[in-house]
Amino acid sequence: MPKVTKALVDKDLRDRVFAMIANGETDAFQKVNDRQQGIILTDLNGDERYIRIGAIVADKRDDMTAEQYMQSEIDAYNQKQADKAEKAQKKAEKIATDKAKREAKAQEEK
Repeated sequence: MPKVTKALVDKDLRDRVFAMIANGETDAFQKVNDRQQGIILTDLNGDERYIRIGAIVADKRDDMTAEQYMQSEIDAYNQKQADKAEKAQKKAEKIATDKAKREAKAQEEK
């Protein structure tokens, strides 16, 4: 059986854990310490993995409300994802144009 990449394995495990939390299936989680709970799940490669869920309390900000602070972090994340997607699209376009140039040059040489 071919091994699934680490990125896909980790994403699948995160998605499964967040779905469990969203569905109220939290009985399987064990307290690790005052800040974390953990669970053992089998990954896409058949290996048992330890997943930790941590609770991070953000600092109180004087310049914005808690809602504004959370929204600013969401907005920053969404902007980074949009920037990554745009960069990937430009890279794919460049690869395609470079390939077309190489093929045209190869045709000329024939």
